[in-house]
Order: sequence, then C-alpha cells, then structure tokens
Amino acid sequence: MSLDLNWQWWGTGLAYAATLSRQEGLREQVLNGLPSECLGLLEHREVIPVGKRPVPDLPAPADLHERGIDFHATRRGGLATWHGPGQLVGYLICAVGRRNWTVRGTVASMEEGLIQWLKSVGIQGSRHCGHPGVWVGEKKVGSIGLHFRKGVSIHGFALNLEPAGEGASLIEPCGLTRETLTSVRELTGAAPSARSAAPKVGDWVIDCLPRRPSS
Repeated sequence: MSLDLNWQWWGTGLAYAATLSRQEGLREQVLNGLPSECLGLLEHREVIPVGKRPVPDLPAPADLHERGIDFHATRRGGLATWHGPGQLVGYLICAVGRRNWTVRGTVASMEEGLIQWLKSVGIQGSRHCGHPGVWVGEKKVGSIGLHFRKGVSIHGFALNLEPAGEGASLIEPCGLTRETLTSVRELTGAAPSARSAAPKVGDWVIDCLPRRPSS
C-alpha cells in the first residue's frame, strides 16, 4: 500500500527558525487539503531550542551567539535540546489523524526506521521503555519528538552521526547528560555526512511507517 509520502532534502547549515516556519506552513497546507505531506531531511547549524521550562545556568543568547551557537525559544513544553552539524534531522509533516495512526504507533515506526538503518551500518539499536528514541546499550543515538495539531504532525527525529557539539555540553539534552549521548562515529569509528546518509535513512523511515490504521 503506497503512502504517497516522500522524503526531501532541505539542506545543511539551516537555521532552526526558518525550518520551524517551513514546517508550520506545510502543516497549514495539509490541513487545507493540499498534498504537502513529506519527510524533510536536513542538517541544522548549531542551535539550542528551549521550551517553556527554565534552563539552569544557560548562557545568555548573546553569549551563545559569540560562540557560534543559535538560541531559539519555542512555545512548546518540555526540556531544551540541541541540533547541529553531524546530526541528521528528519521532520515529518503528515496527516497522522487522517490515516488513523496512533501517536505511539507513529513514534514506534520512526524508531524502527532508524533501527533498521543503524543495523545496515553495523549498529544494533533498540528501544527503552518510557524513553522515546533509539538506544545502543545505555546510550542514546537517536531522539524522536513529534508535535500534533488537528492530527497533523511536525518535528520528528534527530540521528547523531557525529559527536554532539559544544552546545550540548551547556544543557541536558532532553533531560540527558552529554555523556549519555552517543553517535555513529563513536560506535563504529566512521560516519557518513548528513547529506549522504539522508537517502537511505529517509527510505527506511518511510518504509517503516504504517501501511494500515494502527490499533
């Protein structure tokens, strides 16, 4: 059964604000019945997006800018996170509700896509109950977080190909210490660029999404 959903390469070194605006615009199009669903794949320039919860001891945005790190305050709840070079990000703009997928089923399917790609490069990924994302032992290599409005998703996954940058050491990404994070390079000694990994990762994630309503 075809999903009529494809991945797109959005670029590298992208600003977080611009990609968030793009996602929200595409979601509006989907809500208005336009065929704008996609999995956008990209690599951000270094950024710390924060939610409504305070981040203790985080340097001021101007100080972060001097270090070459962007800061973006969002309206979402939850904890601060990190994106940057060496991390492949995938944003899923999809009418999940219209397809009768559950939130849990959609997240599990995206996790499975990442697990299958990691397996293809010699890494055995797994899930941790209660902690969305993909883990290798006690270390996290892939994060997943979706946002829904009227059944249409935005945001998605972040796959660590290279070790996290300086900004990750200034926060606890998704409530984890930097030492809890790992990367493809740390696990195998080598890693593809985000651009070169994108086609196969995108194909795996889309292939693992449900082909029928999830229960």
